[in-house]
Amino acid sequence: MAEIEKIKKLRSLSGAGFKDCGSALEESKGDIDKAIEILRVKGISKASKKMSRSANEGVIAISENDKSSSILEINCETDFVAKNEDFINFAKELSYINNEIESDKNALLSSKMKNGKSVNENLLTLITKIGEKITLGRSKTLKNSNSSIFKYHHTVVKDNLSKLAVLVSININDESEKLKTFGKQLSMHIAASNPLAIDVDGIDQDVLEKEQELISEELKSMGKPEDIIKKISLGKLNKFKEENSLLNQQWVMEPKKKVKEIIKELNLDNLKINEFSRIKIGE
Repeated sequence: MAEIEKIKKLRSLSGAGFKDCGSALEESKGDIDKAIEILRVKGISKASKKMSRSANEGVIAISENDKSSSILEINCETDFVAKNEDFINFAKELSYINNEIESDKNALLSSKMKNGKSVNENLLTLITKIGEKITLGRSKTLKNSNSSIFKYHHTVVKDNLSKLAVLVSININDESEKLKTFGKQLSMHIAASNPLAIDVDGIDQDVLEKEQELISEELKSMGKPEDIIKKISLGKLNKFKEENSLLNQQWVMEPKKKVKEIIKELNLDNLKINEFSRIKIGE
């Protein structure tokens, strides 16, 4: 095989650049298999250097089957790469695998992809080929058992990939148009309003303590006396809880009503929101 043909073949197999392929073939004395190993070792070294950079772009992927629905964040450094065909194909396949292993990150990295290599191996190869840091971010799997799951994509990149995505599970399995409409609207509401929890009690205590601290510092800087600070802080913290708990938020489609009031009006067999996940790139 001519030297140029070997370089083309190695490029096709490894995804590496022309110059790197030429150097690897020279080092391996024309042995393509050895050249692939050389590129892999060098690629891992290059990938390690790239991993120190920040990756605040990327896509959110959603995959579904009869048992569950999963949401997964795949990060990169630039929006240009987020639209790259290799990156998109990698994210799509990764999303399906993530749903199968129920968002177990360690299991995901060791899982085999269609080419027979692990996710981690393919990730390192992609980093080397594209030249950017690529990482796996947040993920969550919602089970379909005796429930209905709804999804929403905002700023779609391609197919099941977007910049912001939502999954929400409702405790009843109902095929009515009424529930379908509510489920779709609820997922859109979550995307727009970004609740921290379903109800007030579900908000993380650390978040509340931090908010309390910020409120107190603000009031102290205004010269308010301690007794007044305590009274005002309580009211402000309660307002924060209301605004950030899903059931107490103003319904995006009808702001004069709260989400919990809309649910009551639906009158659908004690309808309850089980859980939700909202992931936005860059947050």
